[in-house]
Amino acid sequence: MTSGELPRRIAISGASGLVGTALHAALSARGDTVVQLVRGHATGGPQEVAWDPAAGSIDRAGLEGLTAVVHLAGAGLADGRWTAARKALIRSSRVDGTRLLAECLASLERPPAVLVMASAVGFYGDRGDEKLDEASAGGEGFLAEVVRDWEIAALPAESAGIRTVKLRMGVVLSRDGGALPKLLTPFKLGVGGRVGGGDQWMSWVAIDDVTRAFLHAIDDEELSGIANLVAPSPVQNRTLTKTLGRVLRRPTILPVPRWAVSATLGEMARETILASARVLPKRLEERGFSFAFPELEPALRHVLGRPG
Repeated sequence: MTSGELPRRIAISGASGLVGTALHAALSARGDTVVQLVRGHATGGPQEVAWDPAAGSIDRAGLEGLTAVVHLAGAGLADGRWTAARKALIRSSRVDGTRLLAECLASLERPPAVLVMASAVGFYGDRGDEKLDEASAGGEGFLAEVVRDWEIAALPAESAGIRTVKLRMGVVLSRDGGALPKLLTPFKLGVGGRVGGGDQWMSWVAIDDVTRAFLHAIDDEELSGIANLVAPSPVQNRTLTKTLGRVLRRPTILPVPRWAVSATLGEMARETILASARVLPKRLEERGFSFAFPELEPALRHVLGRPG
């Protein structure tokens, strides 16, 4: 921020999560003021806004005059077996929470210039070797349907003229949370291996690039709509396995049968771990975004602190 600019106030929902924590730090480091949407009762500080998506309540006044809003909140998509209750929570937290926020922003006297929301590459479903970009049709299954409804829920903000960016994120690589720490234990024990046949594609992105992409989406006034937030080099599961083993200097000789994963985690595994999504970040690259970690091995070495 230059000396002639007014301070920017940017609200984040889900600020305590993996991406929210990293983004909060990055925004603060560049001089922006971060306002956190907090569930339940806010402490009364000027940088907190209370909301309760389940109850449909939100402090409208606290959102007046913001520069931007980043929406990250929602139940984890791959945190465990999809029971009926879990699926209902995933849908309501993502869809209802987004609709509540979008409707509130649309009704403000001084709305933000931009809403940047997290979405997911689960939109594309299980697509084998097909190369997918933002023009590709949606897939089938619970996750694809949730993502579709989740993105549609932002329509009130878009209709009100708020520039809206929906970043469809792949698997975020970070040692502080997400999928990667769950992978590390078996590999460190020497029992890591490919999952199923190992031919399913995984679209991944380093946490550093996630943060940079959200900043880019806030700042780039010509970017709106869907943008895939994935590194430009998706990999098959067997490649992920070999690369992670090499970075950790551990063997990768014990494959995990597809049936075992499916039996343990059910529908969640079939639509995430075992699904294949070869997604490319066409829109971001067209808008001049350059990935700091476009290749898997350097990304893993960076986030795990294991230089070659």
